[in-house]
Amino acid sequence: MLIGAHVSTAGGLDKAIERGTELGCESIQIFNQSPRMWRPTRYGDADFAAFREVMAASPVKAVVIHAVYLINCATKDKELRKKSLASLTHALRTGDGIGAAGVVLHPGAQKGEAHGPSMKRAAKVIAAALEDSESCPLLLEQTAGHKGLLGRDFDETAELIELAGAGGRLGLCLDSCHLFVQGYDITDEAHLAKVVDEADAKVGLDRLQCLHVNDAAAPLGSCRDRHANLGKGEMGKQGLAAFLSEPRFEGLPATLETPGPIKKGPDRKEVQAAKRLRKAGLKQRKV
Repeated sequence: MLIGAHVSTAGGLDKAIERGTELGCESIQIFNQSPRMWRPTRYGDADFAAFREVMAASPVKAVVIHAVYLINCATKDKELRKKSLASLTHALRTGDGIGAAGVVLHPGAQKGEAHGPSMKRAAKVIAAALEDSESCPLLLEQTAGHKGLLGRDFDETAELIELAGAGGRLGLCLDSCHLFVQGYDITDEAHLAKVVDEADAKVGLDRLQCLHVNDAAAPLGSCRDRHANLGKGEMGKQGLAAFLSEPRFEGLPATLETPGPIKKGPDRKEVQAAKRLRKAGLKQRKV
């Protein structure tokens, strides 16, 4: 498992690798543009080459892009859908340029509209973005279960993949906090194994290409997406140790998106804590 954190690209794409290295990351996650603005960052071949060069000489073995939260592929608003498509395509093209392991996407929100047409609109945007990019995978992040958000469970994620063409570039990202607040008890090896079995049966573990590692600041089944620092939330150290040591997660980028000590994201200590929890989980599995 490649444990890492979400880091900033301020100053250039290659600066993200430097920040990840400082945090002790084995993988990193970045935004492809400002998360608060529609305007894309205009990267060129020189930016991509600099990133690849710095990454090749670093301990960082994988990079994941998170599409910006402004995107809503399911919206009925044609202008917003057009902007969402442009931003998502930009993310995938940036992923092509830097060799990203994938672009993580929140599939969309109904915003009071009917479920079926919302799913079809989202799938159409996703398919168009894939068509207009080359090879970077698009990873649908299973959401926290809040009503109106697409990708609330494995059935819905599988349906969305099917509607978008079921191509090989479509994948899955699992977030420990999201699973927990959805109502999946993943706080011990046995319960987690059943959840992973369900993911395999309904979506396919061949599509699982990325993890988000967060404790939950809201209770089991609350459907409230509130992240907590590792070991400080409802999942606790034991639950996170089980998640981080699941054998079928081996080799995957595992990104921390925790608040951190001063609510500016995870720091080096948080990354090290994740690595210790993984070791503890692996030790427990040998008992």
